[in-house]
Amino acid sequence: MGRNWADGRGNLFASTIVRLRPGDPAAPTLTLVAVVALAEAVGAVAPGLAIIKWPNDLLIDGAKLSGILLERGAGDAVVVGFGVNLASHPQLPDRPTTSLSDHGVEVAPATLLEQLIYRFADWLERWRSNQLHDLRVAWERMAHPIGASLRVRLPDGTERAGDFGGLDAGGALRLIGRDGAVTLVHAGDVFA
Repeated sequence: MGRNWADGRGNLFASTIVRLRPGDPAAPTLTLVAVVALAEAVGAVAPGLAIIKWPNDLLIDGAKLSGILLERGAGDAVVVGFGVNLASHPQLPDRPTTSLSDHGVEVAPATLLEQLIYRFADWLERWRSNQLHDLRVAWERMAHPIGASLRVRLPDGTERAGDFGGLDAGGALRLIGRDGAVTLVHAGDVFA
């Protein structure tokens, strides 16, 4: 969606490459692997502090702690990039941001990276074993609650409001309108 990454001393910036194999689930569902692994890694150093915001951000008290970017490279490669505000955070014009240090948690990038590597490998293997249901359950357990009021800005600039209805089988956000109609959101910016 055309956003820039901002760095800061003492923060974690890491990337890995996933080579897709025949029989793997759909590549877009890798975003669920990445964010569940990151949420578990952050939870290991700061229990109960962060929640997942669809599709792949972590928030603390409504402020952005981290972001994940997945890009399809040449052939079978998907690059998964992680950015986590550990020691500092950028000032963004369109959303509040935070860092773990703002909440009294001091953690070195290498420490969080070790947690992330272990959890990412575990969830990647489960993903490859077609355990997408377990992945969605884990995602929903760490996200805003079902029924939470959300507003979604779609890539074309329009907005929709409704209640969070969980994820569909492919990881799309289920937005339940006031009339009960379900809209599947595959791309957009979510606000609580």
